[in-house]
Amino acid sequence: MLAFANLLAFMPPQGGAQNSGGGMLVTLIMFASIFLIMYFLMIRPAQKRQKEHQKMLESLKKGDRVITSAGIHGTIVDMDGSTVTLQVSDGCKIQFEKTAIAGKKQ
Repeated sequence: MLAFANLLAFMPPQGGAQNSGGGMLVTLIMFASIFLIMYFLMIRPAQKRQKEHQKMLESLKKGDRVITSAGIHGTIVDMDGSTVTLQVSDGCKIQFEKTAIAGKKQ
């Protein structure tokens, strides 16, 4: 379908000035189809992942085992506002931004 539309876009208009808008219409249809393909293959999945990550961050509670975006594994011992305190090992606690948490461990 797209190859046929490309072929039509480069064909010279026939019949003088009557068909001069036809090439523009085909070009607009091609750009619209490219935008739709990009939306469904790139933009929409990224938005879906972002919503799932936000939902996971909102469901965090004390005692959850998590992994940060830096790869640090720990257990949540304190949460206040946008920061989370993780216990990495005995006596070692580190504070992180909540958005730095990449996921929960099972």
